[in-house]
Amino acid sequence: MSTLQSLPARDRPSGLPVPPARMALIRDRRPLKRWRYLGLYGDDIMVCAADVRIAGLPQAFWATWDRTDLREKTVFRPGGVTLGDAHARFGPADLTLQPDGDAMAVTSRHGDSYIWTRKQPVRATGTIAGRAVDLRGLVDDSAGYHARRTDWRWCAGVGETPDGTPLAFNIVAGVHDAPVGSERTLWVGGAARELPPAMFADDLSAVTFGDDGLLVFSEEARRARSDDFKIMASDYVQPFGTFSGTLPGDVPVARGWGVMERHSVRW
Repeated sequence: MSTLQSLPARDRPSGLPVPPARMALIRDRRPLKRWRYLGLYGDDIMVCAADVRIAGLPQAFWATWDRTDLREKTVFRPGGVTLGDAHARFGPADLTLQPDGDAMAVTSRHGDSYIWTRKQPVRATGTIAGRAVDLRGLVDDSAGYHARRTDWRWCAGVGETPDGTPLAFNIVAGVHDAPVGSERTLWVGGAARELPPAMFADDLSAVTFGDDGLLVFSEEARRARSDDFKIMASDYVQPFGTFSGTLPGDVPVARGWGVMERHSVRW
């Protein structure tokens, strides 16, 4: 799995290998989990794709939502999705990627071990199903020795303020969610700032930040998958939709597109 050029991390514990360094397949009696996820969001089409390895075992998926039709595919073999630094190819998509803002990275303790993630805003041009696209989104590179049972809620998206300033956001509860030094990030015109702790509605209809912001989500199409391989199990929902509201720091979201996610996994 390729890794975008690393930037300094926030509050990274010293002496722990993280990408692009090689990480052991087993550490602290836990298998290595790592993935690259690409999400691209816009008014006409939204798309996501991922290349995943759990203890070296491959999984890949992609999905497209064009506001009328949801297409998706999951495979348990190498090569199902190609997500490089500058190009992405999967299913109906052939895309060129370039950075579109500051990257952030953080390493967190997770039980008796540690986990790492890096989020990079990107812009993608190319074709999806033969149709020319120009989309903004995020690349999520993650790796680590997560707890046997891990649960999180997450959302990612892009949008704009009323005056047209571009926005991107990455919000989570359950992993990398310390009060300070978390992965929660808002990008305003490409500049990153950390967001305060967030709470997700049970039905994934909103994210609240105490009295400092409310992000409302309107679901349009839902991806969902549940697998039980006995040793490993996963229950996952990730709907596509639109966002509105006000983010912390009094940042209004005039228009926004992206995904919510709820994931419970035993691995």
